[in-house]
Amino acid sequence: MWYNNILETIGNTPLVKLNTITKNVPGTILAKIETTNPGNSIKDRMAIKMIDDAEKSGKLKPGGTIIEGTSGNTGMGLAMAAIVKGYKCIFTTTDKQSKEKVDALRAFGAEVIVCPTNVEPEDPRSYYSVSSRLEREVPNSWKPNQYDNLANSQAHYEQTGPEIWEQTEGKITHLVVGVGTGGTISGTGKYLKEKNPNIQIWGIDTYGSVFKKYKETGIFDKDEIYPYITEGIGEDFLPANVNFDVIDLFEKVTDKDAALMTRDIARKEGIFVGNSAGAAIGGLIQLKDKLKPEDVVVVIFHDHGSRYMGKMYNEDWLRERGFLQDEKLTAKSILAKKETTEIVTLDATKSVLEAINTIKSMNISQIPVTQQGMIVGKIAESDILSALLENPGLKSAAISEIMTATFPFVDLNTSIDKISSLINKENSAVLVEDESGKIEIITQYDIINAISG
Repeated sequence: MWYNNILETIGNTPLVKLNTITKNVPGTILAKIETTNPGNSIKDRMAIKMIDDAEKSGKLKPGGTIIEGTSGNTGMGLAMAAIVKGYKCIFTTTDKQSKEKVDALRAFGAEVIVCPTNVEPEDPRSYYSVSSRLEREVPNSWKPNQYDNLANSQAHYEQTGPEIWEQTEGKITHLVVGVGTGGTISGTGKYLKEKNPNIQIWGIDTYGSVFKKYKETGIFDKDEIYPYITEGIGEDFLPANVNFDVIDLFEKVTDKDAALMTRDIARKEGIFVGNSAGAAIGGLIQLKDKLKPEDVVVVIFHDHGSRYMGKMYNEDWLRERGFLQDEKLTAKSILAKKETTEIVTLDATKSVLEAINTIKSMNISQIPVTQQGMIVGKIAESDILSALLENPGLKSAAISEIMTATFPFVDLNTSIDKISSLINKENSAVLVEDESGKIEIITQYDIINAISG
């Protein structure tokens, strides 16, 4: 048996029992692995449904251009369908989305416009507004508008809900879903509640989003809105696809917990997933006291970990945000193990001869060069030798004439791996500003000493 095109492979994703990461959560915890869709995310389902409906209604005409605001995954589904069906694609996205998502969309031939995250939805620079403007300006174009297009929810009512019901043989008691556009949770939840009204539908939200407070109070609180890192869930407005009547409760998960849990899913279950899966499992663990041993919980794993290699799966990215603490040696811990010595520097106006004498007397090979107290370069034995072989008269010249680029600067959270990669033939050290603002130097010897110590 074969499929006529890649779109026919969408759906029928596996349900997999989690065994380690949720071992302290009562009940049977099952993950719906949506990464097996051809675009590696659950958004393939609703992308094709929105296109099919638009073709039937005449909104999307042959040779047309699909224009959408997307965090990446919906765009992937739309781009894939556009290739098979002969459409062009222009996508707007935000600058908080991972580079991998943007690169993937461009790999499918789509044009991608990156817009600022930290603006109101109504702001003309927002990715919502830019996509709406383009729809008005580009001839024969159509905007799916995944947030308010109810074909989004309908796709999950028709596909995801029935699949989960059949795969659990109707035993499901709880559905846990990260909520962004609201299509997945609302469509799947509606179908499941029609089958059994006692099934609990839990939405996972993030700090900086309006969903939880709105569900609990009916108040849309703009003071709740602020930028956050977690991708794919939470919003600063109320999409039409979020059916608050279907969702029983919302639970908020911090950026840090979502990011670290995403990594744990890969490390503890061998399932390589994206940021919203980490948020969903984080939320489930926070809600574990509401569960009983006989419960059957299904958690949606929306997308694939390969889209987050520069973020949640990058230790330096995590350290820069304070999400990882000293799991590995960092600049801070290397400095703590280092003997306190005053960093030797030379002013740029000093002569090459003075540099030679300093290098000899201090038994060092490279010295940072300063100008008005700021480090502006470095001078090394090899630089001096090369310069003097070319022109012996340079002994009396200022070292600014032969100095080279300064040592790389790193921050206190930079990992030992990153520091080691910066130390090479050109740079025998890196510079770091300590907590008091004092400049310190880390050499290869300091790294070896920290490891062996």
